[in-house]
Amino acid sequence: MFKYLVEKEFKQIIRNKFLPKLIIVYPIIMMILMPHAANLDIKNIRVSVVDGANSSLSRELYRKVEASDYFSSVEVVQSYEEALQSVEKSKSDIILDIPASFEKDIVKTGKTAVYIASNSVDGMRGSVAASYLATVVNEYSGQVAQAPRAMPVVEIISRSRFNPSMDYKVFMVPALIVMLITIIGGFLPALNIVSEKEAGTIEQMNVTPVGKFLFIAAKLIPYWIIGFIILTITLVLSKLFYGIVPVGSLLMFYLLSSLFLIVVSGFGLLISNYSSTMQQAMFVMFFFLLIMILMSGLFTPIDSMPLWAKAITAVNPMRYFIEIMRMVFLKGGNLYYLARPVIILCGFAVLFNTWAVVSYRKTS
Repeated sequence: MFKYLVEKEFKQIIRNKFLPKLIIVYPIIMMILMPHAANLDIKNIRVSVVDGANSSLSRELYRKVEASDYFSSVEVVQSYEEALQSVEKSKSDIILDIPASFEKDIVKTGKTAVYIASNSVDGMRGSVAASYLATVVNEYSGQVAQAPRAMPVVEIISRSRFNPSMDYKVFMVPALIVMLITIIGGFLPALNIVSEKEAGTIEQMNVTPVGKFLFIAAKLIPYWIIGFIILTITLVLSKLFYGIVPVGSLLMFYLLSSLFLIVVSGFGLLISNYSSTMQQAMFVMFFFLLIMILMSGLFTPIDSMPLWAKAITAVNPMRYFIEIMRMVFLKGGNLYYLARPVIILCGFAVLFNTWAVVSYRKTS
């Protein structure tokens, strides 16, 4: 009986004109486009420079800014008011105001001050742009400082571990894989069950001797297999387009992905059990998906969140799987280092699937 139930689910998926295309095309589009679009590296920053000093040192400063890869153009204006107008007209993103005493102060005291004003309508772009500009100014000030030093200069050499090039795509690809697994492995089976409720075919299953556990397992197994197919597609695409492959074990990658598939499919079943229509299920799913993505550490580090937000992330399974994927992909972490998130995901798997089986109302 169980074999025929699984076969029925595969036939339903294949007969659907849209679903097989979505399963193949969606991960391809996501893996090709999203690592480039979902990129928090801020570049092409336009700078307006108010050069009150008009000296060789001040010119050298804004030429150094212009040479940076993060800044696309440097416009020298006559006054701060003119620079503000450029910002208001969206011709400039940030202002570097060099005072008239710039060179004099450096020569006399070895230190001076410059003023940075950024357009914070886009708060992320404004703050990051100001940080980049401050870094360039600090590097320049270290080069031109003429104050005598009592101790030898200490050279600081930094190195970024696990992502040496600091390419944001390397950071995003594992997280996008988590999103794809969540959508395909969790929400599609939920929509499948609700569609049977609307069509009335689920009532025919309810009066059969098939147990709740077997019925739900037959619903989920095809989507677990599809989830593994999508995992393989994403691995191939990440290798072909970005040269990114898991540093850790592929076997561990698939085993831990199967654990997360069980978690999200159980969560999807919960939504389907408490939903009467496709529309209701879709709204509830999008509601939870949006919260799960925003509170998962995908875009914003969890350590930077306020305490109440950190408390919400504690009950977000996507947060733990993103942590696992980044550890496996970038650091090659083994089960010893992944024990905590793996144990928590096991707890979510037991909770969601037990709740889904208990809450499923079978009339036989």
